[in-house]
Amino acid sequence: MLHQRLQLYTQGNDTYIFVPETAGAPSLTVHRSSGELTLNPPHSLPPSARRSNKTVYAILGILSLSLSDYVVIMTEREFKGKLLGHDIYRASGYELLPLSPNINTYNPPHAVEAHLLALVRSHLASGVFFFSYTWDLTRRLQAQWETREQNLDTPMWQAVDDRFFWNKYMQTRLIELTQGNPNQDLSPYIVPIMYGTFDIRNVSLRGRTMQLCLISRRSRFRAGTRYFRRGVDHDGHVANFNETEQLLLVEDDASSQSGSGDAGTQMSFVQIRGSVPVFWAEVNTLRYKPDLQVMDLQDTADMMRKHLQEQISTYGDQALVSLVNRKGHEQPVKEAYERYVEQLDLPNVRYQYFDFHNECKHMRWDRISVLIDQLEGDLKKHGYFHLPSHQREPALLQRGTVRTNCMDNLDRTNVVQAALARWTLNQQLRALNILSADDSIDAYDGVAQDFREMWADHADAIAQAYGGSGALKSDFTRTSKRTKKGVLEDGVKSVLRYLKNNFFDGARQDGFDLIVGNWVPRKNPATSMFLVSDARPLITRAMPVAVSFSLFMICAGLTLPRSSDYSLFYYFFIWLTLLAGALIFIVIHGIDYVSWPRLLPSTEYIYYNGPGFRSARHGMGLGKGDGPKTRMGTTMSAKWSSGRKRTGSVAVEGEKKRVD
Repeated sequence: MLHQRLQLYTQGNDTYIFVPETAGAPSLTVHRSSGELTLNPPHSLPPSARRSNKTVYAILGILSLSLSDYVVIMTEREFKGKLLGHDIYRASGYELLPLSPNINTYNPPHAVEAHLLALVRSHLASGVFFFSYTWDLTRRLQAQWETREQNLDTPMWQAVDDRFFWNKYMQTRLIELTQGNPNQDLSPYIVPIMYGTFDIRNVSLRGRTMQLCLISRRSRFRAGTRYFRRGVDHDGHVANFNETEQLLLVEDDASSQSGSGDAGTQMSFVQIRGSVPVFWAEVNTLRYKPDLQVMDLQDTADMMRKHLQEQISTYGDQALVSLVNRKGHEQPVKEAYERYVEQLDLPNVRYQYFDFHNECKHMRWDRISVLIDQLEGDLKKHGYFHLPSHQREPALLQRGTVRTNCMDNLDRTNVVQAALARWTLNQQLRALNILSADDSIDAYDGVAQDFREMWADHADAIAQAYGGSGALKSDFTRTSKRTKKGVLEDGVKSVLRYLKNNFFDGARQDGFDLIVGNWVPRKNPATSMFLVSDARPLITRAMPVAVSFSLFMICAGLTLPRSSDYSLFYYFFIWLTLLAGALIFIVIHGIDYVSWPRLLPSTEYIYYNGPGFRSARHGMGLGKGDGPKTRMGTTMSAKWSSGRKRTGSVAVEGEKKRVD
């Protein structure tokens, strides 16, 4: 059992002592000088220990920065609901306890340490983390049922799905001590948290009481932001991978009368999403549409195979639904995806293309039914998990999933996944004889509204985490209609995404890489001064200042007395010329003004020159800009299919741990 509440004691500058409220449980001492962890016998608190006013709801782990290690604790939690009788919480408050006695976390002695602490705080504050002390929130219902016997006496941190154990890197020290010394079992202190969404609602339909629950789980592998994590890495992990589980829990009369909260019939339907599993990227240049880069590396086919085989071993058969546009900017990604899927020809994989924008143009969102008709055979073959009330064996297992992706795996993907979830929910309710064969939840306003709101909130949360704004097309998800107001709101969200993706996401990406352990700082802040210094040439740094000053002078000129038209003409001519020149310089050198990640730089795909496709080379300065485009069309397809020897391939920056 995990400790649900801890009291913090300190012993001078020597130790932190965490005392569980559970009677007879051993306390945990963290020695600040050595970082050593020790379990103490119950009721062995030193007389000199002083009680803190902090209540600790979980130890999220220990994080090492450049000057000190820090114990990351959860100081606030928010109750979100009960799932099968288990309390589910969202982590809402955190604190970092330095092991070094000379460190003040709010006024650290070095700029590098201050920067790293800001990254940690920002990541924890902006993330959406859920956990439970008594329920494994990282694993879908069917997976828990399949391993129920072997996991009876297994600590939660060993049973969780490793992909969704978000704070596993921070818990490394506790896990290693537990594994290496049976007498120091820290399992009750290791609380796994999940990055994702959780929503559960009580609904009533035709006299039956039930719960509708939606959970999404974000993978910690290749995690990050929209433009800085795309495609697949050299371990077969893809960006923005999310597992989404829709649960239908129908109470029977016995459970309803007992008030136990346990559902009678349990049903689960799982979908997944993830970036197109080839090596590709979009290079920000300050233009609204970034440059598209698709890299033909030697191990592309192997990494796609590895990724798809992992999904097959985890979920069963795969129906790959691609919503990437067949024309324009997105076409090369679509063609690369289809080329390698055809080349691999895996027996448990079926590819289905749907031209979303063309099929649903002019707000014809009902056309999504065409895709559902195309997938109906797969959906029936895959099925869903169904454990009837008071039965030990399920009536049905889910034997496959639909893997949906668009370019970002956000907006179009959200709409399609919600439509597939609605179709499956109708099938489940018909199987339980709650709905008739020709009936649908759309005929019942209460249930339909809850369903739409859950999926819209879920879409907004995933889009916020990856793209920096709420989901587009959410008006359709919420109301089943596309409105002009929704189109206007999408325009505002698109502008917000542009600003965040170009000017703020570099630091956000650094936060991801720091928390999940992709980058480990050395215990010497001088080696990481690149984090807080600006190495760009003086002229590059001066241009934004020139723009700001020119705008100021132009605005000030509007207030000058008009004593001479000639003097005003020359005045405005000078400042408008300076403004135009500075803006032109910024556009030509746009890459230098993007907020790039600093912990794991993106230089490999920004300046990639190997085989593949590049839409343009904007933002690189004069002489390095627009060149001839290399299309992944008929010409390149013929070269690839001929089995020509590939040269010039380079390793793309992935999720490998780096120490600086």
